[in-house]
Amino acid sequence: MPAMSRSNETIVGIECAAETVFAYLDDHRHLGAHMSTSSWMMLGSKMHYEFDAGEARLIGSKFGFHGKILGIALSAEQVVTIRTPPKLKVWETIGAPSLWVIGRYRMGFEIVPEARGSRLRVFIEYDLPEAEPSRWLGLIFANAYARWCTGRMAKDAARYFATAGAQAVPLKG
Repeated sequence: MPAMSRSNETIVGIECAAETVFAYLDDHRHLGAHMSTSSWMMLGSKMHYEFDAGEARLIGSKFGFHGKILGIALSAEQVVTIRTPPKLKVWETIGAPSLWVIGRYRMGFEIVPEARGSRLRVFIEYDLPEAEPSRWLGLIFANAYARWCTGRMAKDAARYFATAGAQAVPLKG
């Protein structure tokens, strides 16, 4: 996939081994939980995930989500392109996603072992939607949405490990 025009990332520190953090995030149900529950950013709606037999845990594994916001159908099909436990996992859209504020995208997480645990970086690279009026909505809301999405993934993981007895602290990135 060619380079994307926009990007965002969130970095947190987690006092837990990289292998443990990777194993948790490798289950996309954990990573995408913010999309599976209703929230203000989702305008009270939620998305439903579907996975192939690889469950997004193998290179080439396909998965996606679909749902409706304000009665309008949204969906994205994705494929895992890089998976290097316990360091890196990347997935990207297949074709043109049907979304309101972002177009095609590449997402992932990187885990770097540190003296007191791990540093987790969740990132997204994306383009604006091509069709109107989504493109206009993207110009206004895409950066906020990307920040919310990476922030929720990273902070939800940090919260999970803090609840499990590990420490999670924000890091400057």
